[in-house]
Amino acid sequence: MNNKKKPYFCGQFLSDCTMSLFLYSLFYAFCRLLALLPYRILYFISGFLYLVVYYVIGYRRKVVRENLRLAFPEKTEKERKKITRQFYHFICDLFIETVKSLRATEQQMRRHIHYTRPEMLEDLYRKGKQIFFITGHYGNWEWLATLEHSTSYHIATLYQPLQNRYFDKFYYDLRTKHGTEAIPSNMAIRAINKYQSENRLTALCFLADQAPMSSQNSYWTTFLHQESAIFMGVEKLSRRYNTAVLYYEVRRVKRGYYEVDTTLITENAAETAEKEITDRHVALLEQTIRRTPQYWLWTHRRWKRKRPKAESTT
Repeated sequence: MNNKKKPYFCGQFLSDCTMSLFLYSLFYAFCRLLALLPYRILYFISGFLYLVVYYVIGYRRKVVRENLRLAFPEKTEKERKKITRQFYHFICDLFIETVKSLRATEQQMRRHIHYTRPEMLEDLYRKGKQIFFITGHYGNWEWLATLEHSTSYHIATLYQPLQNRYFDKFYYDLRTKHGTEAIPSNMAIRAINKYQSENRLTALCFLADQAPMSSQNSYWTTFLHQESAIFMGVEKLSRRYNTAVLYYEVRRVKRGYYEVDTTLITENAAETAEKEITDRHVALLEQTIRRTPQYWLWTHRRWKRKRPKAESTT
């Protein structure tokens, strides 16, 4: 029996690339046209999308329901179903808001997202402190790319590049439109060293609510009633470079309008105890989610990995 794989000819590769580019071009053109519409019409479209995504496609509906069951065992089934529907309404709105921002100017974005306590950042800026700010996939986290307009700091964000290079470019362009620098996660240390050597005061954003790639060498704690592996990179890097660490909570005021609340975790990370920063930001994120759970990204399988047996028995 011949188990050799068929060769992937250059012609097939070019054909696949051409098709991907064609589909992306259609998608991008469609989004640009949508972005011309006013919010009231876009939210009407969002309502239609909700019916399709929730009732027809059922996109990751089982995952969402299971996550909510694990996170909120104290709630009734009726309460969790209500949160589920609210969540799907929100992610359809989130798509619409992301599309709308393709054409939004700085002045327009300032009307839709407000940053509280800007004096906190300016005080840290005067002290010459580098900042790491931690948030989660909560509210419209994509609109945090507008922070560059509201502070003296240079703003940068870490991201995981998408496999599809065209859609990766779509989100890269979206995140950098207002001056924010988008950095692949594996380039974080190089970027931080560059900012340090140039004495460029930077606020670097970490989306710190995803499960680490491996459950080994992770910090395990209780988060939303579940044993959860927590990525320790933020704490290790902040203590290494003695940055200030802030927590950002993106609160939805109403459709299309957000307020970003700022909490200082520490001004000098090097002076904190081990796991102090991590425990603090996990507690803050849990408080945020419990307050209005429908705005967290429930479609990702946050608890698919379990604590290693050797560690759980110690």
